[in-house]
Amino acid sequence: MEKNFIDEIKIILEKDFGKKNSKILFDKPLIQYLVKKTKSANKGSKSRGSFANLYAIYVLIEDYLNQGFHKDGNDYSDYDGAIFTNLFTRQRELPFGAKLQNHAYQGRLNEDFKKYFPTVELIPLLRDTKVNRYWINENLLLQKVGNKNYNLAKVIIKIINKYIESKEDALSSFINTCNNLKVISKTEKNDIYDFIKKLLDYNVDARLFEIVSYSILKYYYNNITVYFGFELDNLSEESLQLYKTGRTNANDGGIDFVMKPLGRFFQVTETTDFKKYFLDIDKIEKFPITFVVKTTTKIKDLEKEIKAKAYELYTVKKIVNKYIDSIEELINIEVLIKRFDECVKNGYLIQILDEIILQSKVEFNFKG
Repeated sequence: MEKNFIDEIKIILEKDFGKKNSKILFDKPLIQYLVKKTKSANKGSKSRGSFANLYAIYVLIEDYLNQGFHKDGNDYSDYDGAIFTNLFTRQRELPFGAKLQNHAYQGRLNEDFKKYFPTVELIPLLRDTKVNRYWINENLLLQKVGNKNYNLAKVIIKIINKYIESKEDALSSFINTCNNLKVISKTEKNDIYDFIKKLLDYNVDARLFEIVSYSILKYYYNNITVYFGFELDNLSEESLQLYKTGRTNANDGGIDFVMKPLGRFFQVTETTDFKKYFLDIDKIEKFPITFVVKTTTKIKDLEKEIKAKAYELYTVKKIVNKYIDSIEELINIEVLIKRFDECVKNGYLIQILDEIILQSKVEFNFKG
């Protein structure tokens, strides 16, 4: 699943522009942005793909090419611009793009680009919000090397297509590995255990961490029963059920899992920027929430850090206590592993693997 994608970019540039020119063009801002946003190809299927910003660039350049503006004599400056609904529909037709939202077009692409290239005056996406029309910034496509002008439009499409292919291959390999583990003999179940445990490593992609966390907690809570009802003499015994409420890139107000029948909210996060915790708490009006944190920091230390940050931000004890009281539970990697071990003891190992496969296919729009 490992692949040095920078080498792939260099190969594509060299084929189109020759060895000498490709070395110069490799350092141009838009190519370097692709280098930074395609780094996850080197980390296998589980790394975040950055498809939202890449696809905004892709569909704008695709429109640019379809209209023939890469050919001599066609003036892009006179173009009325691409219609947003056409761009958005096309983006969702691309692999991994079915559930992407429109944030890249609303400023995130340009903000992200400026983060990497603060001294570059140009931004990649141009828009007229009154008529909802969009353009790629042609000045980033047109590059001069020596006395010759080059247009990067076609090569950028080739690079992103190659990246899509790489991510599809890697994800297919990951799913196949999961499926192959399912059919191994009982004496080799340690392989499944080690495989899943490794998916809880600190450096694993946030989306996969959320999937594995959900799969473990679903079966951990499923083994816990509560007595529930409206009358003391008419209580029913129910297993706790955890539901995944949406995808990792969904604007869901900070709720990733919901538990029935207790109505508990869960938010998965890879950040220890505790200001974001308070923002999530505000979103749900200080309703109690459990944070599942991708960290090896001890729970007691997390609690101390959160409380210290709360006092730093709000100073007033009454306000601080409202935020602290809204954190129902903190779950870190250590707690997840303990709960995973308990699930394994209760015979849920294969079910957890099945859930990881299912949720991965949904999350990554995998059709295989």
